[in-house]
Amino acid sequence: MDNFRQVFGPGKPVIGMVHLGALPGSPLHDGEAGLDGLLAAARADLTALQAAGFDAVMFGNENDRPYEFAVDTASTATMAYVIGQLRGEITVPFGVNVLWDPMSTIALAAATGARFVREIFTGTYASDMGPWTPDAGKAMRYRDRLGRRDLAMLYNVSAEFADSLDRRPLADRARSAVFSSIPDAVLVSGQITGEAAALSDLEAVKKVLPNTPVLANTGVKHATIADVLAVADGCIIGSALKIDGDTWKAIDPHRAQDLMDRARAARGGA
Repeated sequence: MDNFRQVFGPGKPVIGMVHLGALPGSPLHDGEAGLDGLLAAARADLTALQAAGFDAVMFGNENDRPYEFAVDTASTATMAYVIGQLRGEITVPFGVNVLWDPMSTIALAAATGARFVREIFTGTYASDMGPWTPDAGKAMRYRDRLGRRDLAMLYNVSAEFADSLDRRPLADRARSAVFSSIPDAVLVSGQITGEAAALSDLEAVKKVLPNTPVLANTGVKHATIADVLAVADGCIIGSALKIDGDTWKAIDPHRAQDLMDRARAARGGA
């Protein structure tokens, strides 16, 4: 939690996603647009988020479908290249997420100077990608070996594209993860990217974790931002900011601005 507050301060941060285009080696990669295309699209999204006043941004590889647990080195290297090219233009705290690979995520954070990471670090799941068994202990020790004890670790405790094989209620799993695996914040998600977490799930997790930041991780929309921030300690938003609300399109600056205006109003103008 100390790392979380060092990054975000005392308020309820609203974090905007920069979804990079499909990276080299992934099936949807646009070879004609190449690295220049990836960089231009990421720059446009970053510019829109910062102009709208988002508290932080996070770079992710949502377009690298089918997703992998052990990500190709080229994917992580390309993400580092793009972020490195944009580094001088980033004016807010930024984080990274290499789906669905905690070790690559931490390596990318160390290489780019990211302030926080998001991943699935705990639990056991049946998923679209096969059996899913992350290792928080290995990831946290890797973070420390790379000299990044300051890196805020955001644990998603309700994995997308998956079903937990641990049949304890979500709130019990979240409370246990905080005790056993020392995250800086806990994230609650819907079933897939762009699908909202149930408000009842957010309420249940926050009730058992009053002293740990709990954020909504997926599906926050213009119409729900006020309700979400009334319960959660912040949120991460991607799809709702896009043209037509389509996850795979570019960020619409007007939608981004409208959502942040609503977020400020919900936070009392902050």
